[in-house]
Amino acid sequence: MKYMGDKDFWDEKFKSRGLKPLSPDQMLMDHLDLLKKGRVLDVACGDGRNSLYLLDNGFQVTGLDFSLEALNRLTGFSKAIKTFQRDLTSKSAFEGLGKFDSVVINHYRLSSDLIKKIPELLNKEGTLFVSGFSDIHKPDAKITLDDLIRLDDFKSVFDRMTLIKSVDSSDSRGCFVTYIFILND
Repeated sequence: MKYMGDKDFWDEKFKSRGLKPLSPDQMLMDHLDLLKKGRVLDVACGDGRNSLYLLDNGFQVTGLDFSLEALNRLTGFSKAIKTFQRDLTSKSAFEGLGKFDSVVINHYRLSSDLIKKIPELLNKEGTLFVSGFSDIHKPDAKITLDDLIRLDDFKSVFDRMTLIKSVDSSDSRGCFVTYIFILND
């Protein structure tokens, strides 16, 4: 079974989801005050559990995902969220999106090619919120080594961004990490 980066897996998953989106990520709710208000890009937004929460909290939200099924569900939940279907493995996934005050990446490990483009997506003093399975999580059939988020993943942006918060957590699903960065320029 493929999981994180498998479009077909997610299209099927979203086809069979219930009528409501899942609850927003707890770490995002706990650290919402650290995001810069304004325009936010929700990368790998799925059907919008975090996008809807951000919208309800006064953000202008753009959702980006590779699953058309997920984006169709999100549009059904709210027409106020702008959506883009993009291949998140492509170096051009962020092209033409504009600038944002915050970028949220939840439960998805971006490629190094896209991570180094994040500062170009952010307005002055913009924030990057990243949360997902940490490098101490035990890989399994669904969450592979390639899905685990490491601080070293972000070394290409250390010269332009400052890590302002790092939180380790765990629950019945495994071990997680949350990183929050701010753009220096």
